[in-house]
Amino acid sequence: MPTPPAAKPADVLERILAARRRALAQAKQTVRAAKLEERAAAAPPPRDFAAALGRDALNVIAELKKASPSCGVLRSAYQPEAGTPRAYNPAALAPALESAGAAALSVLTEPEFFQGGLEDLQVARGVSSLPVLRKDFLFDPYQLFEARAAGADAFLLIAAILSTAELRRLIQLGKQLGMAALAEVHTAEELDRALEAGAEIVGVNNRNLKTFAVNLETSVALIERIPDGCLAVSESGLRTRAELDRLRAAGFDAFLIGEHLMQAADPAQALRALLGGER
Repeated sequence: MPTPPAAKPADVLERILAARRRALAQAKQTVRAAKLEERAAAAPPPRDFAAALGRDALNVIAELKKASPSCGVLRSAYQPEAGTPRAYNPAALAPALESAGAAALSVLTEPEFFQGGLEDLQVARGVSSLPVLRKDFLFDPYQLFEARAAGADAFLLIAAILSTAELRRLIQLGKQLGMAALAEVHTAEELDRALEAGAEIVGVNNRNLKTFAVNLETSVALIERIPDGCLAVSESGLRTRAELDRLRAAGFDAFLIGEHLMQAADPAQALRALLGGER
């Protein structure tokens, strides 16, 4: 598969959204909404994503991601006959990360810029007992039924691309389907809107979606604004045990880590090093 399309940080989000709108229109023509809802109703019961993040521990949501617009290809295509090292193979990565101590999994399902797919989520969930998050650019109820039909236990909502009313509608639909919503924010304004919409799990993205710049101080600046009744997740740019300890002491319940693990020769060993490192 080719490298993700090159794009300037300033316009990559709009390009991704345009691609997702095209894909959604095609999906709706391929599988009727009523049929998709039947598949969602027949999916395995949801696992408790919130409970996994609320443990008194260093709760890491380990992310399975083949590529990204900012880093390009993170892991090569898997070739079963070759036993490719450093390959993107959800069937091997998911149980390995679970055994290394992950609290939950996140799977990128966006195909054009991240080279993912819902089939990756289905595979990962089938070989792991952990709750699994659908990580994508979601804005339509149809996509939530897709997620549940594929076995997702939770889903990402990016406040930067959704109105308060859209956030509320999708959070409520998620509850009806038994899935948890991780509402991702980057600014105080986005956080306020996510809370107004009823978010119970808030993720602070340390990566600016307009510039790709990563700053862990984004999490530090926003944690005091997240109510005690919400689960707080710090996302992006986390690479050391010291960073996790600092953010946990600040009040974060969980940490979403993707590129650091996917860039490692052995992602499971990289996770073990984070969880077992010196405080």
